[in-house]
This record gives sequence, structure tokens and C-alpha cells, in this order.
Amino acid sequence: MPKKVGLLFGMERSFPLALVEEINRQGAGKVVAEPVNTASPRFDAKPPYDVVLDRISQDIPFYRYWLKQCCFHGTQVVNNPFWWSADEKYFGCMVAESVGVAVPKTMLLPPFERPEGTEAESFSNLSYPLNWEEIFDHLGFPIFMKPADGGGWRDVFKCDNPDEFMAAYHKSRDLTMMIQEAIDFTDYFRCYGLGREHVHIMRYDPLQPHHKRYVTDGPPIEGELLEKLRRDVLALCGALGYDFNTVELAMRDGVPIAIDFTNPAPDAERSSVGEENFAWILDHTAKFLIDRALNPRPFEVTGEWPQSAPCARLNSAPSARSGAGGSTA
Repeated sequence: MPKKVGLLFGMERSFPLALVEEINRQGAGKVVAEPVNTASPRFDAKPPYDVVLDRISQDIPFYRYWLKQCCFHGTQVVNNPFWWSADEKYFGCMVAESVGVAVPKTMLLPPFERPEGTEAESFSNLSYPLNWEEIFDHLGFPIFMKPADGGGWRDVFKCDNPDEFMAAYHKSRDLTMMIQEAIDFTDYFRCYGLGREHVHIMRYDPLQPHHKRYVTDGPPIEGELLEKLRRDVLALCGALGYDFNTVELAMRDGVPIAIDFTNPAPDAERSSVGEENFAWILDHTAKFLIDRALNPRPFEVTGEWPQSAPCARLNSAPSARSGAGGSTA
């Protein structure tokens, strides 16, 4: 029996349907692909897929629950739904720094409005009012405000002064927001990271309308810059455990600054990314999923970040009781 890959997607069409065709072509009868078809599964039912590529569960909790069921029964799910359920952009900044990737100065904000079902006493551990002068001095203006677990440019605000900041904070409702310094960049790149091994670097201009953001006439990316970008993309994807991701990097004073890098269902529509980028992600994703079907990996709870994060260094440090480098006297 051939191995089976399922594509789980929502409204997008060009990438998942073309990917089904490409896997069926490259799989040569050993690996086949189809759009996922599931209804109301029994919890003890083994899904009929060896691999599932998830493109939509960030918006549909029903699918996220089903994907965890797939993992339980041995299906390879890209990306890991357990880690994807736990990660968010604020924590991602800590993970990035732990693997040597620069990020903007970042702070966390409590929700402007109390979440439904809470009272003022629910926040009895929160020091309030906040010291706005200290916050503004630390970050400087402009400041970007975005949901700590957000995506898709939803509820993102650029604030040029304290009045704009406060107006944006009022609009954030009961969301938990993170705030970051704005990066005055000279170049900007959006990079596919695939299989924690392959990187495709695209010049990108986030200041343009969405359909014009992928730059098609920029100079080639070579030499030291190419290696810097590749190193940071692979470090982030490895630390986060993402096999399908995009990483956005803004160049400031020759240093790549990671702006947005937790995108495990990244844009891959032909009309958006352009023909050359579409051809790369289509071919490489097909090869990667075929390989995962034929050579499954052991299940991972997270990526590699605990190996380099401060908590891991503390937990692994030799103690005096171990007899390594200290006295028990």
C-alpha cells in the first residue's frame, strides 16, 4: 500500500491543490496525496494518513483537536499541533534570543479591558497603573503594538507618539498585547524555512500593499548576507520545531532583526508570492512530505529551544554535590 499524505486547508486553492498533484507525480506510486476528508471522528479511530500538512487549524479549533488525535495514532503532522497550541509571539522572542537571533526590544501589556468572567480582584497581583514614561523611554517611538499570540496582521498598530499609543491600547479590548520598538531597516527579507534544512530567501517590502510586497527586481542575495540570513532562519526553525515556516528579517546596521517568525501556515498562494517563489515552495514541500511519509521522525514535544534557553542551562549546570568543580565542605 502506498503511503498517504493529507492536505488540510481552508479557502486557499492554488498551493494545496497543486501540491496534491506534485506529490502524486513525484511520489511515483509509493506516496499519494489528497485533500483531507474528516467528519466527526471517534476518539479511538486511527486516521488514514501517514502525514498531514496543516494549513488551517490556527483558525479552526476542531481541526487542531483532530490533528492531536492524528499524532496520538502515529501520523506525522506538519507542523506539530502540540507545540503550535503552546507557542506565541512573545515567548518566541525569548526563544530567538536564546539561539543568537536578534529581536526588537519587547514588552508585554496587560489587557486594557478585563476579560469576560473576571473582576478587578482577579488582577490583584498586577502593579497598576503602569509606568508609561518608563515604557516609552525603553522602547522609544515609533512603537508597534500587536497581540502576543496574534497573526495575519490582525489588531496591529503603529504608534508614533503617546496619544496614538493610548488610542491603540483602548482599541485592543481584552487582548493581551506585546509592544516592540520599530526597526528602521535598510533591507527586509521574508524567508521560507522547510524541514529545518532548506531556506528560500525572498526580498520583501512590508510597507507596500499586500500584492506588491514580494520584490521581483531586487539585486541578488549573496556572500556574507546570504549566510547570515540562512543561519538565523535555520536557528529559529530548529529552536521552534517548525518544519514549515516563514521568517521575516529586517536589516539594521548589518544585523538581521527577526520581526515575525512564528508563521507555521505561511502564505504560499501563487498570486501572492509570484511564480518563482511558488515553484520553489511547491517542489521542496512535495519532496519534504514524501520523505516524511517514507522516513517518519520520532514525535517531538517542542523544538530545540530548551537546549540553549537559560532554564536548560540552569537545570544542566554541575552542582557542588556532583563533585564537579566544587567542594561539599
